[in-house]
Amino acid sequence: MPDPDSPIDHRPVDAVLFDFHGTLAQVENPVAWVLAAAAACGADLDRAQATILADRLVTAGRAGGPVPYRVPPHLAEHWADRDLYEHAHRAAYTGLAATVSTDVEGLADALYERLLGPDGWLPYADTEPTLRTLHEAGIRVGVVSNIGFDIRPHFAAWGLDGLVDAFTLSYEVGRCKPDPAIFLRACGMVGADPERTLMVGDTPADAGAVRAGCAALVLPAAEPGRPNGLGATLALAGCTT
Repeated sequence: MPDPDSPIDHRPVDAVLFDFHGTLAQVENPVAWVLAAAAACGADLDRAQATILADRLVTAGRAGGPVPYRVPPHLAEHWADRDLYEHAHRAAYTGLAATVSTDVEGLADALYERLLGPDGWLPYADTEPTLRTLHEAGIRVGVVSNIGFDIRPHFAAWGLDGLVDAFTLSYEVGRCKPDPAIFLRACGMVGADPERTLMVGDTPADAGAVRAGCAALVLPAAEPGRPNGLGATLALAGCTT
């Protein structure tokens, strides 16, 4: 009789779904983010200036960072819709950045542009070997993300696009985690039964996959570029490195 305390140890896995931010990749260091964006605007900040500004911008609300303490009323609608529409995502985060006073003209837009390219992100050290091992074992891989822009170019730039079978992005499918519908859509896109699918993420929203019939593994987020325990996925999927 299966152990009720560890059901995923006994479930065959045909597919693994991964969250993006905090699971497969992390946004760049906030100070590096500000320095790069300022440079794109033609401004040369020293590190002390960039550190102070980065602290204020992260507090105001950075995509990939902590949820802002307060969302100004004029941004409330964009904030609510940020993971459903590209324009709302951009408006929400550029609007939050614009609440921070700065002498760098165009900084809010430049900060947002860093998100849209691979240079603004770092895959975790475990990401490539984990995805490759699953791919080589014939286990289908999907990425499921609450996000307002296309992350496929990031995976292509990192040489990981050939290791992912499908991307299920909230702004494309009109559903956000933890809604079971987004997980069911992801299972359909990779051609796997939810009962034989494992969802791996770093938040309670990712654990919402259980309501769609999937098993779920929630890992702690780690600092950019560091291992974050993704290798545990392989044992649950019946793979070895």
